[in-house]
Amino acid sequence: MDNSTHFSTIILAGYIDIGNIKYLCFIVLILLFLTIIVSNQFIIGIICKEKSLHEPMYVFLCSLSVNELYGSIALFPSLLSNMLVKDSRSFTDPFITYASVEFCNLAVMSYDRYVAICYPLEYHRIMSPAMTVTLVALGWSVSVIKFSINFSVSVRLKLCGNVMDKVWCDNYMLVKLACSDTTANNISGIIGTILTIVAPLALIFFSYAKILRVCLKSTREMTQKALSTCTSHLISLMNFSVGCLFEVIQSRFDKVPMPPVLRVILSLYFPICTPLINPIMYGMRLSKIRRALKKCIYPWNHIKPTS
Repeated sequence: MDNSTHFSTIILAGYIDIGNIKYLCFIVLILLFLTIIVSNQFIIGIICKEKSLHEPMYVFLCSLSVNELYGSIALFPSLLSNMLVKDSRSFTDPFITYASVEFCNLAVMSYDRYVAICYPLEYHRIMSPAMTVTLVALGWSVSVIKFSINFSVSVRLKLCGNVMDKVWCDNYMLVKLACSDTTANNISGIIGTILTIVAPLALIFFSYAKILRVCLKSTREMTQKALSTCTSHLISLMNFSVGCLFEVIQSRFDKVPMPPVLRVILSLYFPICTPLINPIMYGMRLSKIRRALKKCIYPWNHIKPTS
């Protein structure tokens, strides 16, 4: 007997009943959302406005901030509305593209640091404007194609239920609800994993292995200078990786006993903390961003006196 049916929406059962505290959480989430939007827009605006920041490193940072905006705008409106609605529903949305684009951006940024440290004299030749645009476009296009394929094969699934123990729609959990053939989903999932996880991870390991090799052969001063240019990227990479690890733990190991509140916190770490921390951290650590910030806040200090 076929118990499958067609569902156009998914009921998100991850929203736990916290009583009137939900209004406080609602306000906190709005403040976090506004902070993410303003800080990332500021990074994008500064990089676009200042000609001194029209370099590959800052173009990749701009792409990273654009993705932070994209992910937050895709997540927060539904997250906020679902907090106030008891029967929370969600269409399969493109938020899952956010993680793929983020990882691809971080991989490209690691390659940029590898070229800058290992081939400083050839940096501008290798990281030409055409190469920079190509790397950014490649990361976005591969992630969008991955989502399109996953969506096309997932929308055809026959589901035995539409209740998902999550606070946002997850393609992995969606496939677990299916009682029809998921071979196409498994194949597309493997290909997508190779393109947006394995390949970027290999590029990151390759880049930092080469950077470490150069640092071990350099003087202490050169090593410190080289590593200082990688610190922001490493912090961003570790923060995102920890968030992804939390998501894997609470999603893939859903049978492990875990308080519902903790499960929600682990699920929301990388889509909230990553876009919140990145612009603040890059803005504080990158001297050119700080100088551009001072120039915007105190423009009169940068006006050259006329003779």
